[in-house]
Amino acid sequence: MGKIKTYNPKEVTMAFGSHIVSGYADDSFITIDPAGDGVTKKVGCDGEIVRSISPDDTFIIKVSVLQTSDTNSFLQQRFAQDIKTGEAMFPVLIKDLKGGMVFSADAAWPIKPASRGYGKESNNREWELHTGSGTLTE
Repeated sequence: MGKIKTYNPKEVTMAFGSHIVSGYADDSFITIDPAGDGVTKKVGCDGEIVRSISPDDTFIIKVSVLQTSDTNSFLQQRFAQDIKTGEAMFPVLIKDLKGGMVFSADAAWPIKPASRGYGKESNNREWELHTGSGTLTE
């Protein structure tokens, strides 16, 4: 019989420095993508192949939160500070307490304010953050 595992979104935590992210969106709420190309290849006219390993170990993180989340204010303030002083980077830590996935980077920053939409019901806001060198483990 196979192993049974459980995923619980309440067990996924995310911290931006001392700010604990809260008010996650009601669907997909965190996406972590490598920014680099990983391993690429070129094939010469004679069929010789060369592989290149990208030195880019940065990441792009997207986090979706409810429009009422305190995280919107935190990220908006950091963005405004970064535009003004260039000194608003913060460490990021994402951990799935049940699954063991961990992502960390010493420096992250929002690249622009989240889009704002208003309607009959509350909407989600998606923030895109870029990081310096990051580590992702499973």
